[in-house]
Amino acid sequence: MTRNVARILIFLRKMNRYALRYDVLRVWLFAVIIGVAAAYGVIAFRMAIDAVSTVAFGETEEMVISGAAALGFGRAWAAPIIGGLVVALMLYLADRFHWLKDGRGQGVADVIEARAVAGSRISMRAGLAAAAVSAVSLGSGASAGREGPAVHLGAAIASLLDRHMGFTAKQRRALLGCGAAAAVSASFNAPVAGVLFALEVILGNYALSVFGPIAAASVAAAIITRIHLGDFPAFAPPDYGAVATIDVPLAAALGLVCGLIAAMFMLSTKHLTTGVRELAQRYNISYLLLPPIGGVIVGLMGAFFPEVFGVGYEAVTKALAGEYTIVLLIVLVVMKCAATAVTLSCRFGGGVFSPGIVIGAFVGAAFGAILGEALPGATASPVYYAMIGMGAVSGAILGAPISTTLIVFEMTGEYGITISLMVAVAIATLMVQWLCGRSFFHWQLSRRGYDLSEGPHGVILKTIRVADVMEKMPPGAPLSEDAPRIETRDSLGEALALLNETLEQGLPVVDAADRDVIVGYLTRVKALAAYNRALIEQNIEHHT
Repeated sequence: MTRNVARILIFLRKMNRYALRYDVLRVWLFAVIIGVAAAYGVIAFRMAIDAVSTVAFGETEEMVISGAAALGFGRAWAAPIIGGLVVALMLYLADRFHWLKDGRGQGVADVIEARAVAGSRISMRAGLAAAAVSAVSLGSGASAGREGPAVHLGAAIASLLDRHMGFTAKQRRALLGCGAAAAVSASFNAPVAGVLFALEVILGNYALSVFGPIAAASVAAAIITRIHLGDFPAFAPPDYGAVATIDVPLAAALGLVCGLIAAMFMLSTKHLTTGVRELAQRYNISYLLLPPIGGVIVGLMGAFFPEVFGVGYEAVTKALAGEYTIVLLIVLVVMKCAATAVTLSCRFGGGVFSPGIVIGAFVGAAFGAILGEALPGATASPVYYAMIGMGAVSGAILGAPISTTLIVFEMTGEYGITISLMVAVAIATLMVQWLCGRSFFHWQLSRRGYDLSEGPHGVILKTIRVADVMEKMPPGAPLSEDAPRIETRDSLGEALALLNETLEQGLPVVDAADRDVIVGYLTRVKALAAYNRALIEQNIEHHT
């Protein structure tokens, strides 16, 4: 009898090992499928932007500055206004049919929120609607980036493909990261940066179990993109000459400047967004009027300075080629920051990575040109500093120094700037953390009630809701007015704080719609058990 039991146990262990191997292979297979699908989604998204840009400016998105400059003042001004009207209509339809939350576009912050809060689920309808809004926004001249909507679309594709396939929560999070990595890889032709972006920004860990599938998705996306769009860096910078020893400390000084500029951009965007929202509430202005109003402002700025229109990569190419004077570069920094703040606060679709790249190129080119006049022949050319500025400003805004550094490497193909770039990005990121306290994405999430910048413990306390762990019961007798209670939407941290404050072992749970009727009960033991279980699961996920 004992031998038979031992044989059964050995057989079950073998079958378990085979099942685990099959499960791993299944995740890898889906990672590759997601990578291919996300690449085609990003290609279609870029084609949509080009189609709108051709109608609006007579040129594709890559040449929108030249197209806008060739138009008359009125036509260049009108393009973002008309685009704003179309975006308002799209937001109205998306809101009415519940495709987009809160009548706004979506991006990287929504993917992070889905990973942390929403069970790694993103609606495909939301992904398509957000991509369509962003395509019209960027094609008509709104000052924003295409990478944020592309990451959201890639994550939505991943969520669609893994639905109903029986994956665990950990596997769904990994596959969500696969979609994000593939989108970054396809957007920048940067497979290494795509992997690190997904690990650093979306998942927030570097566990070995998720590295393989994410790498597979990123490589698959890069292969598809190179087949259809070619294998070449986004920018081809001219020769920047020899790099002297003095260029490294000067790059550190540029990092300080870029950190200040990035903080100025984030704070201006934050205050303008808050101000626009409060103004709209005070005077009962519909959010549907915001995109056309934003189009009026951005269009007026772009009619004088077409460099603020769209994604702005043509402006980066011109800055690297030395086509702008120092004074014009400084003016363009201010104008691009202002145009992007207006764009994002007025509910156009788009991200912040590309504006960070453009602003950084302007800052770095101006810094390098000033050095060239002050120390002729003693430092590298402005091209060198422009590339460093690209990484420093964008990395500080995103709060992703590692992946941003690699994106700049892969976008330019220049690895000679390695040391200076890492120094500048690190200093700029520290400056933004000191002045602003958090990255742009975490600021967006904080506006929705989630603070994911406090590490795993803080994330658990803020993202698990009382409704997830309470003991449900039919609506019962009403509570007295002064009786303590918790709401279903309260976080686990808020519930534990109230339990400690009242010294109770449990509290009744009510719904926000009717705070006098009990719909459940939460005990201290159950709340702590849920917290401990989540901590263990997260620790295992982060270290395996």
